[in-house]
Amino acid sequence: MPFAAITYDIKPGYEKELTEIFANFRRVRSSQVRDEAGEAAGTILATAVFLRDDTLVRVIEYTGDLEAVARHMASQPGVREVEAKLKPYLTSPRDTDTVEGFVATFRRSLLNTVAQISVRDLQGAAG
Repeated sequence: MPFAAITYDIKPGYEKELTEIFANFRRVRSSQVRDEAGEAAGTILATAVFLRDDTLVRVIEYTGDLEAVARHMASQPGVREVEAKLKPYLTSPRDTDTVEGFVATFRRSLLNTVAQISVRDLQGAAG
């Protein structure tokens, strides 16, 4: 299963406030991702958020099409709420108020994948 990681440039010194924002995160309504035509396009399997100094990173484990995953996330109330709450702590504004803005910001914030290794990969190869 692939992973994607997106970064947020944040003001340092707000670890407590940022931790609270994500501690109260409302999960997505469904982990099933659909494309614009309503067809199955993937699944969000897991997310994690990491924070140090002036960098916050959200990691997403998913299946399917990453563009569809980003669009799905953009329409979720919990994700929209977190994005709104993060605005005062950002050093660079993020245009995430619309689906198009969210997806464009998602693309710009995406880290390049250097390596992905999973025990699941080894289990599939052993069979």
